[in-house]
Amino acid sequence: MNKTQLLACHDKIRPYIHRTPVLTSRLINAAVGAEVFFKCENFQRMGAYKMRGATHAILNLTPEERALGVVTHSSGNFAQALSLAAQILGVKAHIVMPSTAPEVKKKGVKEYKGIIYECEPTLEARNAMAGEIQEKTGATFLHPSNDINVILGQGTAALELLEDHPTLKAIFVPVGGGGLIAGTAVAASFMGENCEVIGTEPFEVDDAYRSLKSGKIESNPTTNTIADGLKTQLGSNTLPVLLKHVRTIVRVEEEEIIAAMRLIWERMKIIVEPSSAVALAGLYRDREKFKDQKIGIIISGGNVDLGNLPF
Repeated sequence: MNKTQLLACHDKIRPYIHRTPVLTSRLINAAVGAEVFFKCENFQRMGAYKMRGATHAILNLTPEERALGVVTHSSGNFAQALSLAAQILGVKAHIVMPSTAPEVKKKGVKEYKGIIYECEPTLEARNAMAGEIQEKTGATFLHPSNDINVILGQGTAALELLEDHPTLKAIFVPVGGGGLIAGTAVAASFMGENCEVIGTEPFEVDDAYRSLKSGKIESNPTTNTIADGLKTQLGSNTLPVLLKHVRTIVRVEEEEIIAAMRLIWERMKIIVEPSSAVALAGLYRDREKFKDQKIGIIISGGNVDLGNLPF
């Protein structure tokens, strides 16, 4: 992945996405002791950055592939993103979702005309069902985070952030499957001025933290976290990017995630989901290292089950 590919990706998806705003909060700056710039992908179409990668992936299919449709497995945001991108581009979307996926995200998929197939909440079950659908329909499988075109698409959020604020010293991002942090790291390596990309994840699902140490893809024996979008693991395309570009992943407790989420809701008056709040929680935990610096945070999404708030 290079700068030319990233810029070409941004040009290609631009007609289909929002250029989301970058917001600041005087009170959060004071609490953290740094100047923090929030790239608000909760205002993206379908409510998350994943619209970028899903759109780019479909746009890179041949007409023959588009005619047969697409299939993915996702706990929520990529499911909605692929459904909406497919609807806009006239493509059928088959979506495998774990039975535990939040109702708000299942509802979004249905509204965007995605066809839902529910499965057991394990990676094995998700892969198996997606494979069956692929075999039956001829649909192209698009991975939520490990597809190169998806990674490039996700990187355009950081590209826009760095176009607006080129002197950021660090960008904090949540880590699940690694598509966002990989894309962000690629963007920062080309567009930033010595801008470090820092991953954040819950202690409860710290597979990326362990993968960075071991150099291989690690799994989570349990996934007991409020950050439902971060329960998956790195892939064969995302891990090498992290090993090359990312030095630090900050882990946070569940209480810290909830506190950060509440702080954004109360102080910035915007809705973010728990997975997004992990990034601010990570910055707050490591705030002494970033005193008086300009820091970016990618708010990855705002698709919250309002009937199941943690506060």
